[in-house]
Amino acid sequence: MRLAPKSLAGQLTLLLLLALALAQGAAVALFAWERIEALRDAHRDNAVARTATVARLLGDTPPGLHASVIAAASTELARFSLTGEPVVGETGAGERAAAIARDLSAALGVAPERVRVAPLRTRYLDDDDDRDDHHDHDDDDDGDEDHDHEHWELDWFTASVALRGGRWLNAAVGPPPGAPAWGAAFVLTFLLSALGIAAVAVLTGRRIAKPMRGLAAAAGRFGRGEAVEDLSEAGPVETRETVRAFNLMRARLDRYVRDRTAMLAAVSHDLRTPITSLRLHAEFVEDTETKAKILAALDEMQRMTEDALAFIREDMQRDETRMVDLHALLDSVAADLAELGHDFDVADSGRVLVACRPAALRRALRNLLENAAAYGGRAAAHVERDDEETRVVVEDEGPGIPEAELERVFEPFVRLETSRSRDTGGSGLGLAIARGIVRGHGGDIRLENRAEGGLRATVALPGAGRP
Repeated sequence: MRLAPKSLAGQLTLLLLLALALAQGAAVALFAWERIEALRDAHRDNAVARTATVARLLGDTPPGLHASVIAAASTELARFSLTGEPVVGETGAGERAAAIARDLSAALGVAPERVRVAPLRTRYLDDDDDRDDHHDHDDDDDGDEDHDHEHWELDWFTASVALRGGRWLNAAVGPPPGAPAWGAAFVLTFLLSALGIAAVAVLTGRRIAKPMRGLAAAAGRFGRGEAVEDLSEAGPVETRETVRAFNLMRARLDRYVRDRTAMLAAVSHDLRTPITSLRLHAEFVEDTETKAKILAALDEMQRMTEDALAFIREDMQRDETRMVDLHALLDSVAADLAELGHDFDVADSGRVLVACRPAALRRALRNLLENAAAYGGRAAAHVERDDEETRVVVEDEGPGIPEAELERVFEPFVRLETSRSRDTGGSGLGLAIARGIVRGHGGDIRLENRAEGGLRATVALPGAGRP
């Protein structure tokens, strides 16, 4: 199956060629069988006519010329002889022998009892004797048990015809020469048919597969969060229905995401009013400690609201997807954070191109690098790639995260008390936003604790490329 074509056009072509080969093979076999049967019938009719002609010649010529007539009439395929007793004792059983006997009696114009026909047992020996020595006529049909390496063929016949004067004309008719089952015309017909069907299959397969390839490409782009226009509905009915279903699904998902985003933006925006009102009321609280706690909680709510609004605004204003040098993008983010006092080490990995939305991916990488620098001390990052994906690996030297919490930290507003203190700031949206962006590109983010200590975050993006 490794050699089988993978494309629709290739599989359709192979299927049609196999069907053609089977159909042509069956047709050639049937036609060859008919040719052989026609040749056998012609050979039998010729043998009957030849035997009748020899019998008439013998009846019209003097006995002294009979030997010459017999010698002249005998060939490798039909041998004649004159005997006082018939070689064939009686007409053999079977429709073929009876039909030959009827034909002979009709051709000679004699009574059926004056013609006897029996199958000819032709013996082929396993030596290199001359072909003339390979034909042995069994007069009494008793079989020859002394020849262990002989093959007997019963397809043809021996005939004995009664002549005037009490003598018998015996004719031993051998099988006809073989007919070629495969002729040049058949081979040429098959090749021309195969080429024609292959051309039609390739064109048809490509026509059918073209909208499917477009659908697959559009689905891939849509899965990476790119903007996709409605696809044109072309091709067979099943293909058009599939494309129509994709267009409907894409439109419904876009509408759902827009509605959800608009709702979240409205909620986040409306939260500003009660937060401001609570802040004003908090100013009238006389207990200094209670007032400080209330204001701190309101500040945290304010940060969470602003982060949510910022994320929603960026999500609603997506930049176009284009090819970007991932290493250069990562190095740029690290340089920006280094100016803020964070220590980063970005290994040189050369130019690696990926299709992405640069602003969104930049924010995801920034969130990961900030997270590593804030909670893991010194951080290092590098880009690696293989045939299936491109990965950005960010490692820190911090305390890591408990195994049970590695997935939970991606949930919105989740912060771990032990290693992600509230005193460091943040709203708990960083990792959730980063994973949402990366998954919007068709990839994912994985977290794992390093054996030597610290946390490793891997951003896996589909595809890879170098200029």
